[in-house]
Amino acid sequence: MSQVESVILKIGGSAITDKSGELEAKTQVIDRLAEEVHKANIKQLILVHGGGSFGHPSAKRNSIKEGFRNPNQLIGFAETHHFMTVLNGLVMDSLIMHGVPAVSISPSSCMTTEKGRIKTFEKAPLKMLMKMDFLPVLYGDAVADAKIGFTILSGDQIVSALAVQFNARRIIMGVDVDGLYDADPKDPKSQKTAKLLPQIKLVELRRLMNTIARPNDADVTGGMSGKLAELLPALDHGASVTITNALKPDRIYKALKGELIEGTLIEKG
Repeated sequence: MSQVESVILKIGGSAITDKSGELEAKTQVIDRLAEEVHKANIKQLILVHGGGSFGHPSAKRNSIKEGFRNPNQLIGFAETHHFMTVLNGLVMDSLIMHGVPAVSISPSSCMTTEKGRIKTFEKAPLKMLMKMDFLPVLYGDAVADAKIGFTILSGDQIVSALAVQFNARRIIMGVDVDGLYDADPKDPKSQKTAKLLPQIKLVELRRLMNTIARPNDADVTGGMSGKLAELLPALDHGASVTITNALKPDRIYKALKGELIEGTLIEKG
């Protein structure tokens, strides 16, 4: 199975939730994306989604990313994990309703970290499911950590680990902007002058890392700069990364099918 090239689709929390609130899902977007996944009918596909307004507020409020410091955080850890399963349930509802044989895999039950980095990953169930053409669905989660007790494991770090372990040839990142820009397209100071980068090599990406948009206070997993930093190992491993706008109909479908779309293609060289 490890020799079979897979495709990994990451849907950001900003695309499927309203991050200005809390526990606010964009159910129509989730439903449309599920339909696009079904229509694309890609084998050896793994889907990972972010937390948005379900995972981030609780995690920030309870300082889950920083690790275990006092017993008062325990309910916060449980709450953060639970809220992620609620969002995951909405995603699973839509996928199954559209006839996609999707199976939810909780990262907290198969992954642990050490100082925030993945240390153990039980891959056997996922491999067996993929062999039968199921669609595994993972998500950013609150997980146990060998050094600091617990932390937040971002969907982006999970994507990169999956890409390396499952020999992914392509990673598709569905976000709430058209792709990677040379400045923050959401910042009023730069949104009119920010230019979309349609294609970029890994060496150029490394040079740009310090100028890419920083996360806002509500995002505990690093925003666009955090996403790209997490994807560096996957790019080094040879996977290409396509960043596109999941809020625009058929973008994800076309990306899955390998069609030309508006967005950013990042390749090793």
